[in-house]
Amino acid sequence: MTRCAAGLLAAIFALAGCQGSEMEIGSPVTGEEDYIALCSSCHGASGIGDGPAAAGLSPRPADITKLAAGNSGEFPLIAVMARIDGYTRAPGVMPEFGQLFGEELVPLETAPDVFTPTPPRLIALAEYVGSLQR
Repeated sequence: MTRCAAGLLAAIFALAGCQGSEMEIGSPVTGEEDYIALCSSCHGASGIGDGPAAAGLSPRPADITKLAAGNSGEFPLIAVMARIDGYTRAPGVMPEFGQLFGEELVPLETAPDVFTPTPPRLIALAEYVGSLQR
């Protein structure tokens, strides 16, 4: 391999590495990554409401590990997405995150035979919250 070709390959890999880092830092792509970036400071890593910012909040962040238990054992996916997005506002200090999820939409069945355009990141985040249920 010539020195020029080796230099070109190194530059391509360097640019690919920079682009990957930007995506990871600026745009989490999994529900868990979004949870860590957006929710864990208040709700804590395990979701019980004990994040580092929780002590200074009134009311305290909800224990989101008990959402299914408080809903007859069924995780309320649609209600959780509405709360995260900001569509429903209950008294409290939780920010609205809907603006962060971008404009990409996919159909989500929100009722039998009813499909609602929904950001995939919002679905992934709500599903991750569902995985925290006890």
